[in-house]
Amino acid sequence: QLNNKVSPIQDNYIEDYLSNKNLNLRATSNKKEAYNNADFVIIATPTDYDTETNYFNTSSIEGVIKDIIDINPDTVIVIKSTVATGYTKSITKKFHCNNIIFSPEFLREGLALYDNLYPARIIVGEKSNRAKQFADLLKSAAIKEDIDVLLTDPTEAEAIKLFSNSFLAMRVAFFNELDTYAEVNSLHSEQIIKGVCLDPRIGDHYNNPSFGYGGYCLPKDTKQLKANYKDIPNTLIRAIVDSNSTRKDFIANSIINKNPKIVGIYRLVMKHSSDNLRSSSIQGVVKRLNAEGIDVIIYEPLLDKNFFQSKVINNLKKFKELSDLIVTNRMSSEIKDVEEKVYTRDLFNSD
Repeated sequence: QLNNKVSPIQDNYIEDYLSNKNLNLRATSNKKEAYNNADFVIIATPTDYDTETNYFNTSSIEGVIKDIIDINPDTVIVIKSTVATGYTKSITKKFHCNNIIFSPEFLREGLALYDNLYPARIIVGEKSNRAKQFADLLKSAAIKEDIDVLLTDPTEAEAIKLFSNSFLAMRVAFFNELDTYAEVNSLHSEQIIKGVCLDPRIGDHYNNPSFGYGGYCLPKDTKQLKANYKDIPNTLIRAIVDSNSTRKDFIANSIINKNPKIVGIYRLVMKHSSDNLRSSSIQGVVKRLNAEGIDVIIYEPLLDKNFFQSKVINNLKKFKELSDLIVTNRMSSEIKDVEEKVYTRDLFNSD
């Protein structure tokens, strides 16, 4: 797809650059071709959180490192996959390789290329000339100027990624719990949030209530940080993880209390302009409704089969007609015509 200038994911910037820019870019599935003669090899494989071990599954990273060392042992290996604190040091010892660096990435769903072109900051987990060289490569590829660059020790860089994402999750959880309080007490949540966010230290951003934080990063990264806190005193880090589950319980109960015969779920994607279904908060709500025996139907054009116990209906008109109550994490113009039977906590029409 990439060689045919087709984006494999929904991302407006990626689609535009593939279609309209003269890129020096070629994709291959031949690892020897990819790694041989490379000055840097970047690893960005997924590290799903394993609930049995309470740690990221890093087997994909280690498989790639082994291949790289076999093919090009002198290259600098840059891990961009999210890992637990201390991983880079441990993997360096395991492979007896001093060419491994960790550099966290901070990319949003649907805006990944934009966030590379206009990065909030560049962090590389090594204080060395090669780390500076890699940071300079990232800077040279960006459009934004005056980018903050920080070279740190490797474990500190790993911690930066986990604490950054956990802070964002905490902010989501805070405004969701504010919204829960307002709902229970029949208050105008929007007014409270606006008043709170007029404080410049808090700011009027990232404050739109939802069914919980979701996507690929925040759920797993908060759980990993919580696991890293084993035997370390904490209350807040644990609460960030617990709060997300509590919020989904509240949303599901709010829906159940409306006594709908058929609940229609509009989209399972985590947010606007994304085709990512992974760990979206609304999936947790669906599973809770299924567990209570509620009849649930789903409108999700990305799916062509049923989701758990729920039937997928991708005829939007039929979906609207069958649903007594339509539940959506984010409001859309597609369902504005039936707004009277829509349940959402989207107050500001933003992500």
